[in-house]
Amino acid sequence: MVTFGGPGVMLLGALVSGVLAALLALALARRTGAVFAVAAAGFCWSLVVIALVTLVPATGAPGWVAAETRLDYCSTDIGGPAPDGFWIFDGGQRLLNTALFVPAGALGTLAACRWRSAGTLVPLLVLGLAAFSGLIEWTQLELARLDRACDLTDVIDNATGAAIGAGVGVALALVLRPWRARGD
Repeated sequence: MVTFGGPGVMLLGALVSGVLAALLALALARRTGAVFAVAAAGFCWSLVVIALVTLVPATGAPGWVAAETRLDYCSTDIGGPAPDGFWIFDGGQRLLNTALFVPAGALGTLAACRWRSAGTLVPLLVLGLAAFSGLIEWTQLELARLDRACDLTDVIDNATGAAIGAGVGVALALVLRPWRARGD
């Protein structure tokens, strides 16, 4: 049986996708300006990293999960039992779930501030990131081979991180002014 997963796979995926994101930023910079290019490419990269961290099995795929051990529902125990540590970093899992979405919220917001409709785009971005989190949790529920647990608390923590990131992105936009290279 071949296993797949673990921190090494996640880090390799993050490295490869980071190189591709850097190439995307270089390609976009000539047409859109450096601020938007880096923000847009960084946003795409952060989505890939989120998917890697949340969907790649933490210790390698077990190959199968017995039907009687597979949960057929998503935990709705808001703020319920979460481990004190996490398998990569020490610290609370809820804090890490929140922190994981801050870069996507910040970079997406910074990219959205290039357009005049940023006031509409930024809230939609936060809602989109919350939906992305929900999709991840649903995938964890449906694909038992991932050996991950679906938890509504994760969606709340991820959406909180996206909202915090959006606030950081607005502050960055006021400093970096991505609209200077506006093409609309």
